[in-house]
Amino acid sequence: MMAELAAPEVYAPRTIQVWRTLLNWLAFFFQIFAQILRGTPSFTQVLSYVGLRHGSFLSSAPHAPPHFKPLPVVELSEFAEEPEEAPPPSSHPPLAAAVPIAGGGRLLNASSLEKLTVVLDLDETLVCAYETSSLPAMLRTQATEAGLKWFELECVSSDKEFEGKPKINYVTVFERPGLKEFLKQLSDFADLVLFTAGLEGYARPLVDRIDVENQFSCRLYRPSTINTEYREHVKDLSCLSKDLCRTVIVDNNPFSFLLQPLNGIPCVPFAAGQPHDEQLLEVILPLLKHLSLQKDVRPILYERFHMPEWFQKHGIPAFGKDKCRLKSKVFMILFFSQGRLS
Repeated sequence: MMAELAAPEVYAPRTIQVWRTLLNWLAFFFQIFAQILRGTPSFTQVLSYVGLRHGSFLSSAPHAPPHFKPLPVVELSEFAEEPEEAPPPSSHPPLAAAVPIAGGGRLLNASSLEKLTVVLDLDETLVCAYETSSLPAMLRTQATEAGLKWFELECVSSDKEFEGKPKINYVTVFERPGLKEFLKQLSDFADLVLFTAGLEGYARPLVDRIDVENQFSCRLYRPSTINTEYREHVKDLSCLSKDLCRTVIVDNNPFSFLLQPLNGIPCVPFAAGQPHDEQLLEVILPLLKHLSLQKDVRPILYERFHMPEWFQKHGIPAFGKDKCRLKSKVFMILFFSQGRLS
């Protein structure tokens, strides 16, 4: 997730810039070679190793989040209501066994429900952006030839030049495959909210380009995030509604929704080296369509991702803080007392 324009660039003489570019290229090929030898991470990570992405665009968290298991492609094409079955043996926590994902929960008539609220992250979820001067022409050419849509953007930085004039940063933005169709179909059954940790000077003109139809009913930028003892720039969904049973957030950084782990969908990060990515239309959209028919999205998302346990494994208490933990205990008590939420 790109946060935007954090530190001003230091002027360097032309000779130093040439040497720095040469060293970046050497490091780039060395990292690719090392990746081949040890069969490593994604192309996105290789790019971040050699500094091809401008550091100020990346998430402001001091360390990259631990790798989260990608959202898999599962059988989501047909969500027909099936007869209820007895829960499987308790190899998972009781709550996980209470809502079988195969049966899809209890489907309701969409007309009897409030519209689903879908909160979408921006960087590495809907788009990926690179500092134009640091983007190799080879990468742009390969992405373009593969059909990836991109555009260049001028962003006003919060930093000032030495004469007091606003600093302009130039970035190249790649759209995740299927982005326009994803937003179009999603807006038919959900209210869309854009929530990014990026600053408005960077994010606003970018969203203007990808949302020409004004499908986002609300746009939230970094000032709307909060800092916790565990992570900075956390997206607290309670600023949108007190009742979050029909609210879901899609974000490549799970720590963004650590305060409401039962409302989150962790998606695979997107980079320009993935021109054939199908996550938006083939994985995320079908899941959101299914969630739109649920009275409460949280049991299904818990069954699917077990995010509270994931946070605990990474040193963050379940549900982020005491009041969230208390709310979740009440939720679980109600869940078991009713047998299944309807």
